[in-house]
Formats: sequence, C-alpha cells, structure tokens
Amino acid sequence: MARAPSFSRQLVVSIGVPLVLSFGLTVWALDRIFQDSAWTALRERLDEEIIALVTAAELNEEGRMDVRLADPESRLSSPGSGHYALVRNQRGRELWRSPSLEGRQLDIGPTLATGKTSFFQERMAGGSPIAVYSRGLQWDYAPGNSANLVFSVGQDLSSQQARMQQFRRQLVAWFSGLTILLLGVLGWLLRRALRPIHRLEAEIAQVEAGRRGQLGGGFPRELRGVARSLNALLRSEQQRIARYRDTLGNLAHSLKTPLAVMRSALASGGDVSAGINTEIDRVAQIVDHQLTRAATSGGTTLGQAAVAVLPIVTDLRNTLRKVHARKDLAIETSIDATAGFVGDRGDITELLGNLMDNACKWCKGRVHVTVRLDERLPPEQSLQIRVEDDGPGIAPADRSRVLARGVRADERAPGHGLGLAMVADAVEVYRGDLAISDSALLGGACLDVALPGRARVPADAGV
Repeated sequence: MARAPSFSRQLVVSIGVPLVLSFGLTVWALDRIFQDSAWTALRERLDEEIIALVTAAELNEEGRMDVRLADPESRLSSPGSGHYALVRNQRGRELWRSPSLEGRQLDIGPTLATGKTSFFQERMAGGSPIAVYSRGLQWDYAPGNSANLVFSVGQDLSSQQARMQQFRRQLVAWFSGLTILLLGVLGWLLRRALRPIHRLEAEIAQVEAGRRGQLGGGFPRELRGVARSLNALLRSEQQRIARYRDTLGNLAHSLKTPLAVMRSALASGGDVSAGINTEIDRVAQIVDHQLTRAATSGGTTLGQAAVAVLPIVTDLRNTLRKVHARKDLAIETSIDATAGFVGDRGDITELLGNLMDNACKWCKGRVHVTVRLDERLPPEQSLQIRVEDDGPGIAPADRSRVLARGVRADERAPGHGLGLAMVADAVEVYRGDLAISDSALLGGACLDVALPGRARVPADAGV
C-alpha cells in the first residue's frame, strides 16, 4: 500500500517552490539592473572622454592632428593599458591613434555621420573584450575651417566582467543562504503549528490501542470542535458497548423470576400449562424489551402515553409471591389508580420488579409498595414510588455502593448485585431521582424513586 503523502511536506513544497522561483527571478532582475547600470555608466564615462579628446585636439606644424593629453600618465599613453582612442575622417582614414594602441588592431566599425553615436562590444586580436563608443562630430580646427570626424574610445572589459561575476556569485550566495534560512524557519514554524495535529493523531492512535478512552483538552480553536466531536463519538460508542454488556446481565437477571415461577409451578404438580405459558410470554417480553433497550438510548418521554402502574404492581405481586413461596410473605400495596408512568412499559416493569424482588429477598415477612402521583412536583419527578420492607435495612455507608453493578451489601448472600444497579440505571436514563433510607413504617430499608408521571383515568388504567 502506497504511503500517504505528508501534509507538512506538501505545504513546505507548495510554499518553497514559489519562494525559490521568486528569489531566482529576483536574482536575474538584480543582475540585469546592475549590468544595465554598469553599461550606462561606462557609456557616459566614454562619452566624457570623447569630449575631452575633442577639447585637446589641434593641428600640428605639419598640418596633421595632434592630441595633447592633459594627463601625461593617462592610460591612453601606456601601450596595452586597456584604454584606447582613435580619430578618423569620414572616409575612414586614421588621423590620430592613442599610444596605447601601439602594435594592436581594434575594429571600431564603420564611420558615422555627424551627430550619430554607436556603442558595442568587440574583441581585440588577443581575445580581450572591449567596449567601443564612437561619435560623429564636426571639428572646428581653425576659424572658418571645420571637418567631420569620428572620435572613438575603447575600454577593456576584463576587470568589469570580473566585478560582474563576483557580484553575481555574491548575489546567488546571499539569496541561496536566505532561501535556506527561510525554508528552515518555515519548516520550524510548520512543525510548531502542526504540533497540535500530531498530538491529535497520537491521541487517536492511543484510543485505537486502548491506552486511553477520550481525547485530551487544550487544543487550538480550529481543532477544538474536531476533538469535541470525536470525544462525543467515543462516548456514544463506549455507552453503546456498555449498554450491550449491561443488557446481557440485565437479561439474565430479569429471567430469573419467570424461570423461578415455572420451576415452582412444575414442582407443585397438577395442570401448570396455563401458568407456564404465561411465564413463557413474559420471558419473550423481557427478551424483546432488553434487545430494544440495547439498540436505543432509552429514556424517551416525548409523545409517550402514560403507562398504568397499578396493573404492573398487581402482576408483580402475584409473581413474587410464587417466587418467594417459602416465605410467609405479605406484600401490601397502596397504589394511586390514576398514577401513570411516562415512558416505556418494559422499563417501569423492570424497575418495579427489581425493587419489589430486592425487598422480598431481604424482608422478614412484610413488604409495602406505595405509588402516588404528586402533581405539585415537576412532571419529570411527579410519579413517586416507595418500596419498604421489614428486613435488616441498608447501612448508610453501603447505600451508594450497592447501586454499582456487581456489588452487594452482604457478599455472603446469593445473587449477582444487579437488581439495584438496574434500578439506578433506569432512574438515570429518565433523569429521575433515587434515595435509600430507613423505613419508618416497617423498620427495614426504604427506597424512594421519582420518575416522570401523568394522571390517567381510572377506567383506562385497568383497575
């Protein structure tokens, strides 16, 4: 599988290539500007030298042109100095040449008309590059007498080209160093700027490896939303997995009661088909309810019809008396016939079944169930359920601990510690309230539950 390209590398390339190209164009432009400036300055200097030659030119005694140089140490006086001058008439005949041209030939091009100029580069016989500037002038050598002449001067370009090459090397070296420096700074800045992304990648890898459950905080504003969304997704997935895992325990725990009823019915003998069929139907309902609950988040109250509580308590009362038939059990009820639970019927059945079963398990012989609707309370806590027993109760130090899954107040007692944990889960899903205290009525444990409720018509409640 091909390795995915690095984002930081792509970013460096996308910025570095235009940067190198722009610096390259800058070097070329500066080189052209420097070269043009050097040529312009050289032309102006040679033009000034021609004016100086015209001023110094005069006729000698033989009637020939003579140029009296103001500076006897001028480079025009030194043979091979690299500075040359030549004067011609319009027919191309040489009238004067500088001593520096002794033994040398310089092609200065065709003659020029008066007022014309030419500036070009030529090579001498020895191969040295020469810049030649020529100008056609009218030379007044005597009052009323003049001649059209062409003055030419030449300058050896070796030293200038050497300076130009040095300038180019310095220019390339400086801009190359600047490019490397900027690319290094850019890489460092990108590494620093992308550090949160690398951290996010590392934390996601840790989540995948199971070394952490959530992403950390402190991300920049641009990544904060991504981290928050990923954490929400992780929490949702963790809750889903936990819900499926808890459902298996809840299902096993919920099936104990109908299985115990069927076992008791089979042990009693006689015609037990009707009772067993009823319990089989209940098992099917429990399985369907737990599977549905595992696939959904539960706790939905919007648009739900109120579920009558009285018939559910009555059915559970009859069932639990069969399950705990070995006890001389009295399950007393005080149920408001109009009380209705706003939520899933399977949830309230499971919650009441676990509360009542837990009371029957620990009681000495009496259990009291109270259900009422208090419309003075907020709708989400208006259904008040209280289950009391005359057992040993729950010590204050254990009241929060017994609501955890797999925890029992008395580890020697049979069971799996899931009943009250399932009650706590259901209360949390419906945003209700659960409190454990001592029963003032029977002296044992007292469990108070507040859930969403709504009044129902008694006839509709099935009473």
